[in-house]
Amino acid sequence: MLPLPPGPPPLPIIGNLLDVPMKDMEVAYHDLNTKYGDVVYLDACGQSIIVLGTHEAASDLLEKRSSNYSDRLFSTMAELTGWNFLMGAFRYGPQWRRRRRLLHEHVHRNAVARYQKNQEHQALRYVRNVLETPHDYLNHGRHLFGALITRIAYGIDVDKSDVDYLGIAEEAMHNFSMMFQPGKHLVESFPILRFLPSFFPGAQFKRDAAKGYPVVRAMRDVPWAASKEAMGKLLPSMASGMLRRISQLAGEVAVEEEEYSKDALAAAFGGGADTMLSTLQCFYLAMASNPDVQERAHAELDAVIGSHRLPTLADKPNLPYLCAMVKECLRWRPVPPLGFLHASVDEDEYRGYRIPAGSAIVNIPWAYVHDEKVYPDPEPFRPERFLKDGKLDPDVQDPSAFVFGYGRRACPGRHFAEATIFVVISTVLQAFKIAPPLDEHGRPVDLLETVKMTVGVISYPEPFECTIKPRSPMIEALIRATSLKSNEEEDEN
Repeated sequence: MLPLPPGPPPLPIIGNLLDVPMKDMEVAYHDLNTKYGDVVYLDACGQSIIVLGTHEAASDLLEKRSSNYSDRLFSTMAELTGWNFLMGAFRYGPQWRRRRRLLHEHVHRNAVARYQKNQEHQALRYVRNVLETPHDYLNHGRHLFGALITRIAYGIDVDKSDVDYLGIAEEAMHNFSMMFQPGKHLVESFPILRFLPSFFPGAQFKRDAAKGYPVVRAMRDVPWAASKEAMGKLLPSMASGMLRRISQLAGEVAVEEEEYSKDALAAAFGGGADTMLSTLQCFYLAMASNPDVQERAHAELDAVIGSHRLPTLADKPNLPYLCAMVKECLRWRPVPPLGFLHASVDEDEYRGYRIPAGSAIVNIPWAYVHDEKVYPDPEPFRPERFLKDGKLDPDVQDPSAFVFGYGRRACPGRHFAEATIFVVISTVLQAFKIAPPLDEHGRPVDLLETVKMTVGVISYPEPFECTIKPRSPMIEALIRATSLKSNEEEDEN
């Protein structure tokens, strides 16, 4: 029998349970990889855990051997909290494939072009709102991404609705981020604890799950019900296409298709806005802290776009520095510091080591973006690392290969997210100059020293102030005129 990968020596009965980190997990796992190699084995009370410390190792298994590494471990918390409908929680199999296929039809690489006008319109509305109240740039960002996804997924204009769809999604995703921090809940390792009465000491997880359950189900059910009720006058959207398909079915087949469709859309509704918002916050932090980078981006926009219009997605091929900036935003502060766990279906061999069936497979985007062999001098924000001779360098690892997940479990909305981030960032830079706030002595605040990243499945920079001003009176007039024209066009359609 082949040996297991190296790792810390186990204790009797509990094995390496004490070596499984409960906080700062991405750093702790990275330390294990530094000590034992980029493939580490842990045994947590009989549960095999494989920690992959480099993108190369993660890609070898999760991408190139995805047929064996696309499973998930059963999650007791997913059952208790109501998140078991989520695609990411499903075991690898027919039900998961059916849901993913439904979503993939609408967000694959060639399909996302149909959303271009919506993306550009929301970017225009965003800079208009920031122009009016720049101190509220973060809340405007929440509205931007939430409104965009609600419109595209469900055909709902949140600004014309009495229902707080964005509040529903935000509350549910906060619940998700808190409930599914790896290692937080002992019941995931010892499922028998789910039978504890909720009033017992140590059963706080059951009380938290019961409190969040209605919020989670509302995120899945409320917007779908609104789309279904509006069928016939619903704006073109993912939901309208799915509902047309369901209307042609009957009986149990129609009921089943509706459940699959609700699940697929809820995954987009819940997760998409949060991940893009985190990237936007990192962008503001980077711009306020790196004026030289911002100046170079402004110079590219001035040379390619000029001052007479705002950028569109059609300009993307001519804006390599902006494209590199998007990649660096994804790399510099990865939204998921720790990737979602995969699980092996069958026993496997890798580099002469045995990977047991049913192993939890840990991937660590935070470690991969700090790999100096891949990204020399990884701490500074440097879009130039992705460029060579004024063009994107294909030899530099694209961080989207791991920040959006691996293999068959990769985020199906990756191309939509990247396009949205590009058009928003380029529009913001065309419109504004971003600077750090000043302290009581009139000196710029070092935001890189004061702003920390939050802890959770999705990580954000802590809220921070920055100075946002129009680049010129001409740009300010352009923002107002273009945004007003866009609003008039939308009302006519």
